[in-house]
Amino acid sequence: MRLGAAAVVGVLLWLLTGAMLPRGCAADSCSWFVTGDPVVALGCLAAVAWRRRFPVPVALAVAVASAASALASGAALLAIGSLAARRRPAEIAPVVAAFVVAPLFTTGLYPVERPPGAPGIQLALQLLTAGFAVATGWAVGARRAEVLSLRERARSAEREQAALADRARVLERNRIAREMHDSLAHRISLVALQAGALDHRPDLPDEERAVLVRGIADGSYRALEDLRDVLGVLRAEQPDRPEPPRPSYDRVPALVDDARASGMDVMLTVETTGEPPDAVGEVCYRVVREALTNAAKHAPGAPVLITLDGEPGGTLGVAVRNGPAARGRTGPPASGYGLPGLAERVRAVGGTIGHHSTPDGGFALTARLPWPDGAERRAGADEPERTAGPDEPARPPQPDSEPTEPPRPDDEPERRP
Repeated sequence: MRLGAAAVVGVLLWLLTGAMLPRGCAADSCSWFVTGDPVVALGCLAAVAWRRRFPVPVALAVAVASAASALASGAALLAIGSLAARRRPAEIAPVVAAFVVAPLFTTGLYPVERPPGAPGIQLALQLLTAGFAVATGWAVGARRAEVLSLRERARSAEREQAALADRARVLERNRIAREMHDSLAHRISLVALQAGALDHRPDLPDEERAVLVRGIADGSYRALEDLRDVLGVLRAEQPDRPEPPRPSYDRVPALVDDARASGMDVMLTVETTGEPPDAVGEVCYRVVREALTNAAKHAPGAPVLITLDGEPGGTLGVAVRNGPAARGRTGPPASGYGLPGLAERVRAVGGTIGHHSTPDGGFALTARLPWPDGAERRAGADEPERTAGPDEPARPPQPDSEPTEPPRPDDEPERRP
């Protein structure tokens, strides 16, 4: 299309030049107009086809040759505009100079009467024509650079978006796997606790022994299911597995009931006057779960006392104390990451946590969590305070609550004597 436009412009200028020639001169003094001019123009059009591979030599050659061929003027303008699209002044300047000056040396090829001052007019006309070609080519080059920049930005944004999506998927899979790992570790701790009870109490009645055996079988099966879920999430390209239920404050009593069912001696005392926000309730649940798992691993058979107190506008206190181990340790080995991970969660909501050994050889884990005003009050917050006995389920969950997620293990090695 560009070559065709150049040819049309050249034909128009060639016809205009022919109209300025004297009549009847084609056979003698105007022979160049009908022979040499078209031949040079064809050569220039052929050379312009190579302008992208050799931009400067082609533009310079066509600019000089166009001085001897009016029909090649369109090809010269195309070559200069294509060179100007590169937006390099050092390349454009010599070509424009050659295009402006070369016609001064070819005035004898066309016997046209020239008025006084014609060379100056011709120079101005050539300079104006070259300036138009350069401006057009420069604008085209700027537009191309802008389009390329926009395309590169779009590709970069797409790559960044894909990277963010991949990272989000990985983080979500890891978070789900950690939640499932907490459940798996707790179930294994309870299975070890029940197995230890069978080992240390050979005099148990058959009925109690059968209950422990069923608990071990059920815990092992559920642990296997959790392990399968963890591996499935870690291996999946898409986190399409259902997410485990989130820990919450109202599921603490069910967590205690689950620990009692495994044979632990747990007492829960609730002295709160409302229900804390979700973020604080989740950390409270994790603190209780961590303490129960630690007691099962490091102090099997010891009584555990859990106390929750606080009100909106103050802090939510969580205190878990257990006595010394009643029998030898039978829990799984520790890795030392339980309490540090729990401390990070507590600090994330602006709370504090502490742990220490008690004078009787037990262990205490305490946390204070901020409880801002405006927290939603739970349905039974105005009931009188009560202490759940060891044989009474404490504050059972609502009927529509989700299944209890077991506690996360604490692997702090130095926390038990």
